[in-house]
Amino acid sequence: MTDTAPLQFHVPEPEVRPGGTPDFSNVRIPEAGSVRRPDIDANPESIRDLAYSIIRVLNRDGEAVGPWAGSLTDDELAEGLRHMMTLRAFDARMQMAQRQGKTSFYMQHMGEEAVSCAFRRALQPGDMNFPTYRQAGLLIADGYPMVEMMNQIYSNESDPLKGRQLPVMYSSKQHGFFSISGNLATQFVQAVGWAMASAIKNDTRIAAGWIGDGSTAESDFHAALVFASTYRAPVVLNIVNNQWAISTFQGIARGGSGTFAARGLGFGLPALRVDGNDYLAVHAVAKWAVERARSNLGPTLVEYVTYRVGAHSTSDDPSAYRPKTESAAWPLGDPVIRLKNHLILRGLWSEERHKQAEAEILDTVITAQKEAERHGTLHAGGKPSTRDMFEGVYAEMPPHLRRQRQQAGV
Repeated sequence: MTDTAPLQFHVPEPEVRPGGTPDFSNVRIPEAGSVRRPDIDANPESIRDLAYSIIRVLNRDGEAVGPWAGSLTDDELAEGLRHMMTLRAFDARMQMAQRQGKTSFYMQHMGEEAVSCAFRRALQPGDMNFPTYRQAGLLIADGYPMVEMMNQIYSNESDPLKGRQLPVMYSSKQHGFFSISGNLATQFVQAVGWAMASAIKNDTRIAAGWIGDGSTAESDFHAALVFASTYRAPVVLNIVNNQWAISTFQGIARGGSGTFAARGLGFGLPALRVDGNDYLAVHAVAKWAVERARSNLGPTLVEYVTYRVGAHSTSDDPSAYRPKTESAAWPLGDPVIRLKNHLILRGLWSEERHKQAEAEILDTVITAQKEAERHGTLHAGGKPSTRDMFEGVYAEMPPHLRRQRQQAGV
C-alpha cells in the first residue's frame, strides 16, 4: 500500500443557505442582443458556445434588441402578457382553494410564466407537448377552458379525467398536451418516441418534451438524448432550470457539466440557453427550434434559465432550504413586469390599462372557479362515479374487472 491521503466524498453545496445573503454571482448574464442567431440548419458543432451563454432580447430599459428580436407582432405581445397574467391569477385562486381544503394539492408557476406561455405560440395545431407539472401555460395560451382545468384540480363530477389523476396533472389530446405523469422524466423518452413515430408515418407534426433541472439526473433524460440524436427525431427537448428541485439546488443534478444545455453537446445536439423570464427571447428560441425540427434537421435541446419564486408545491416549505429574500435578488426579474414595461415603452400599454386587465382577468378566473365549484370540490358536492375507475383501462374489459365492478355495485 502506498502512503496516500484518504478518499473524500464530495457533495455540492449551494452558494447560500437560509439566513444568508442571496448570491447569484455565478449566473453570468450577457447583454441583451449580444448573442448571435445562427441559421436553423447550423451544424451543432459550430454553435457550441450557445450552450454556455444566455439568449436575451429585452434589455434593462425594456427595449427589444439584437438578432433574436422581432418574432412577434404588437397584438401577439399584448396577448402574451394577458396569458401570463391569467396564469398568475389562476395560480393565486387555486393556491387559495388548496389552503381552504377544496383540493388536496397544487403547484404554482410564479416566475416561470413566460416559458410555457411563449413556447406554445411557436407550435402548430397537432403538435404534441409531453409536459411536466409546471407547464399549464401551454393550455392557457392555447385557449383550453379554465373551468375544465379547475374541475380536474377539484376531482369533481365534471373532472375530464374522472378523478384518476393527481390535481394539476392535466391531459388534452385536442390541445396537444399529453397526460402528465408524477414519475419523473418519463415524459422525455415519450416525447422522443412520439416524434419518431410521427417521422415514420411521414406526418408533419412535431413533439416537445419538458423536464425540470432536478429530473435531468434521471436515466430517462439521457436515454431520450441518445434516441433523439441517433434517429434525428423531430422534437424540441426543453429543460426548465428554475434553480431548485423540491428541496435541492440545481448543482446536484447539473454535476460538472457547467450548464444543463451543455449536456446535449456530448450527444451531438444543438443546445441553447435562453432567458426564461424574457417572453420575447423564449418565443424566438422556441420558433427557431420548432422550425429546425419541422424541417427535418433534428432535435434541439433548450435550457430556460429562470427562477421558481414560490414553493415547489403546496407540500413544500422553501424557507427550510433557501433564503426568504432570494427570489427578490434573482437578476433576470419578473417575466410579467418585463413584458409590461416593454409594451409601455412602445406606447402599446399603460399602468392604467394593466390594472384594468388585472381586474378583468381576475373576474374571469373567479367566474370560472364558481362554475367549477358548482360541480363539487374535494370534500363537497359531486364526485366522479366509482364506475369510472373500471373504464378506459382495457379495450375489452377482462373478466376479473367485471367481477370487481359487480362486487362494487357499479
